[in-house]
Amino acid sequence: TTIQDLIQITPEDFEKPSAQAIKDAINEKYANKVLQKVGLCICMWDLLEASEGLIGHGTGLVNVNVECRMVVFRPFRGEIIQGKIKDSDEKGITIDLDFTCEVYVPGSNLPSNSSFDRAEGVWVWHSEETDLYFDKGEMVRLRIEQEFWEDQGPGMKEGEEEEEGEEVRSSYTILGSMAHSGLGPALWWEGVEGEEGEEEGGEPMEE
Repeated sequence: TTIQDLIQITPEDFEKPSAQAIKDAINEKYANKVLQKVGLCICMWDLLEASEGLIGHGTGLVNVNVECRMVVFRPFRGEIIQGKIKDSDEKGITIDLDFTCEVYVPGSNLPSNSSFDRAEGVWVWHSEETDLYFDKGEMVRLRIEQEFWEDQGPGMKEGEEEEEGEEVRSSYTILGSMAHSGLGPALWWEGVEGEEGEEEGGEPMEE
């Protein structure tokens, strides 16, 4: 996404090349931040335009008007993504994508005939043949179903509680599903995918 903004460069960064100082200032302001209805900013992709720096009166900060493009994470509905199971509870499964853990698969979006094993702390799919476990740390595939935005007030941080006692929800949460064939732990489907490939392409080619 393209962003236009006024950024400030501190005197400590004056020794850096101008382009690097501007890039660092942009990443410090936007990287790992959620822009409402835009997505989770990862890092600056490129700098499109920058004005000459003007020193602010009494502060020593250099003000620069910039236009840049940011790498943003916002998967579309129906997209298949891959992540690791971070944690599970009776409500569902939390997915870790390395750069965010705000991806959640509720129990209702797991395969039918699935239940939560309190003793093991994992969800189990009771298939016709055997019990299959959604183990912690397992690499899984899931489909994006919904996204939720929470416009937080000034100075509020995720996990803090409001005066009413309600916990502040994450700025950006993604809801996924693992209820369809091919989704869930990748190990479940490795043999099936190999068989399908042979059926579609005929006999395997000899090396």
